[in-house]
Amino acid sequence: MQKKVLILGGGFAGVDAAGYLSKADYDVTLVSDRDYFYIYPTSIWVPTREVGFKDVCVDLKELQTAHDFNLVVDGVSKIEAKENRVTLASGRIIDDYDYLIVAIGAQKMKHPGIENTLSICAAPEQSIQIAEALDKLIAKGSGKIAFGFGGNPKDSSAVRGGPGFELMFNVHNMLNKKGIRKNFELSFFAPMPQPGARMGDQALAMMDKMFAKQELHKYFGKKIKRFDEDGVVFEDDSKLESDFTMFIPAGAGHEVVTNSDLPTSEAGFVTVNDFCEVTIDGKISNVYAVGDTAALEGPDWRAKQGHVAEVMAKNAAFNIQARDKNSSERKGYQEHLNILCVMDTGDGAGFIFRDDKRAFMLPIPILGHMMKKGWGWYCRNTKLGKFPRLPGM
Repeated sequence: MQKKVLILGGGFAGVDAAGYLSKADYDVTLVSDRDYFYIYPTSIWVPTREVGFKDVCVDLKELQTAHDFNLVVDGVSKIEAKENRVTLASGRIIDDYDYLIVAIGAQKMKHPGIENTLSICAAPEQSIQIAEALDKLIAKGSGKIAFGFGGNPKDSSAVRGGPGFELMFNVHNMLNKKGIRKNFELSFFAPMPQPGARMGDQALAMMDKMFAKQELHKYFGKKIKRFDEDGVVFEDDSKLESDFTMFIPAGAGHEVVTNSDLPTSEAGFVTVNDFCEVTIDGKISNVYAVGDTAALEGPDWRAKQGHVAEVMAKNAAFNIQARDKNSSERKGYQEHLNILCVMDTGDGAGFIFRDDKRAFMLPIPILGHMMKKGWGWYCRNTKLGKFPRLPGM
């Protein structure tokens, strides 16, 4: 008889886990609160109108057909791990699973006045709202635009600043093409003295050069007090004036997780061992947590990224199979911890890599932008099983 796996979350981790386990002949049910998989790394081009919203979405029904899993489009309202029970937003109860994989991501930290901002890393629909806000300023012909991100003092891995830099560089490039860049003041703000420091010294130096060359203003090292309609107020009551503010809050534990009986870190993420297994009452349970919802252990520079979520999903699927074969073999995620990204600038990109041994940023003019576009195609088609995954990816 097939064993049943319930997966909560339709992001990078959830979709990959569903694919691997379905292929291994498990009866898999994937629960997602939206009916599409959203390719967040390429959503940076939705605000600049370089791609459409649907271009960064993959229909979950297509993924269901490709990987033969059961799909439930619904939210999750309650997890009772000890009772082997999950309650969905619709009221439906699922309690007949053998394994539970929690991959519902994280929530965003709340800041006073956050409603006066939009985020490229929040609900997907906000990318369209950002595009509309930019359209209004472009129609006006001038304006002040602020981009920034925040930190979580309880978990350094929950910070996501890269997309903020990418969006700013792309907006700069878009305004240049329109011949109106000189009419706009673009600024970047962050509470830490050196935002992006986790990328390494070389990357920081190159970012400084880009800021100077593109006449981008910096507001670093000041904690955020609140967001007003017309700007950002810092802890010393100084203000960054802005006609539009794009802000990426740091991640925090999902309320469904923090209200559950799952063990959590101080920041509210599910605590797991290297094998993504969750220990409950002193014993390895039938619950696994992968992706942004899991508490990552490791060096201070560690970051919650899509490729780390994919590694965790693949390893969790392997470990479940090994467990059912009574094998002691397990695969861990920590040896795969690194920072890996192509930071797009609209007219090029920088390839960034960091692990325990090295950290570097390689500028790739022109072709870098095409590489990022190519990755978007690769992501979509490997998820759909139309293109083979490259070794190690």
